[in-house]
Amino acid sequence: MIRLKLLFAALVGTLVYVGLSATLGQTGFKSYNLLEEQKREISLQTSEIQTIHDELELEATALQNDRDLIASYARKLDYVSDGEKLVKINGLRKSDKPLYDTGTILYSHEITYLSDDSIKLLSLFAFFLTFILLFMLGLSRGEYSFKRKKKEYVAGIPVYDLPQI
Repeated sequence: MIRLKLLFAALVGTLVYVGLSATLGQTGFKSYNLLEEQKREISLQTSEIQTIHDELELEATALQNDRDLIASYARKLDYVSDGEKLVKINGLRKSDKPLYDTGTILYSHEITYLSDDSIKLLSLFAFFLTFILLFMLGLSRGEYSFKRKKKEYVAGIPVYDLPQI
């Protein structure tokens, strides 16, 4: 009977270990979901940076090939070509082109999980707790007793049951 209770307690401890490992462990569902969320954030950030890269590449190509664009940038920097005159009007703000957004810094989040040692301790605790509860239940039902059986003594000459020859 005690073997059955030990086996059942071991089963409970094993199920607790498997359950905690699958949900809160390092490779559990919680860690997996957090990693998937970080993957989505990184993917979005990568697509934003790719868009900025494409815009800058287009502008770099235009600056290398389009003379009118180069001339307009030169005029913004107060350069003039031969035969042009520059008129400055005080009180007007320059319409500077805004700086490009290079994206935001993306920090990885620390993945929190229950360590394997903690899970093992909890499952061992579940094993002992289950075994103790089952043992106490057996005691309350009277399956076990700790009373020593009294040896009966016969007064007189001891008689041994020996086989006859």
